[in-house]
Amino acid sequence: MPPASASAVFLAPNRTASEGAGREFWRMFQTALSSPIKLCDKPGVLPMDEEPHIEQATLEDLPQLTDLLFDLFTQEADFVPNRAKQMRGLRLILEQPNRGRIFVLRQNGMILGMINLLFTISTAEGGFVVLLEDVIVHRDHRGVRFGDKLLQHAIEYAKKKDFQRITLLTDRLNADGQRFFKAHGFTESHMVPMRLILNTSAGA
Repeated sequence: MPPASASAVFLAPNRTASEGAGREFWRMFQTALSSPIKLCDKPGVLPMDEEPHIEQATLEDLPQLTDLLFDLFTQEADFVPNRAKQMRGLRLILEQPNRGRIFVLRQNGMILGMINLLFTISTAEGGFVVLLEDVIVHRDHRGVRFGDKLLQHAIEYAKKKDFQRITLLTDRLNADGQRFFKAHGFTESHMVPMRLILNTSAGA
């Protein structure tokens, strides 16, 4: 018989059951009790440890996405980081998928990096095109080509959806960033980017 403390949670075998069936039940029960449960070969690692994978972001990702954009805009001279503005902009995309897509590289629920694609129309190309707005990898996970994975995923997505072109802006002083995009087939344009900042209540 198994220990009382363990068997208390189980019903006793029916007295009308065959003796052989009863012995088999208790044999399986004792085997289960004595067999150790193997959670993981490496201590400190979750048993369902995921490989980093790319998927579409959701509204639940807003806090992590906002943190990434805040970090990105602290590195670029043209922008001033503002968590409220970054979260509002991200929400506008996530709530209306026809405006664009945000893809994230995720592992065990944590976002390791993100890439943001906005959709528009080019009269020059005669079709839909993509504006690549933001791409960033979490500072603790750089140097392992996660940025390459995100950018290549975006390129393949644009091809699959028959977009005609991907356009982006990169910091003029960021030589590493320029080399990164050129390595994926991007070329410099003869166009000079210009802007007019409109102070509206939505941007305050």
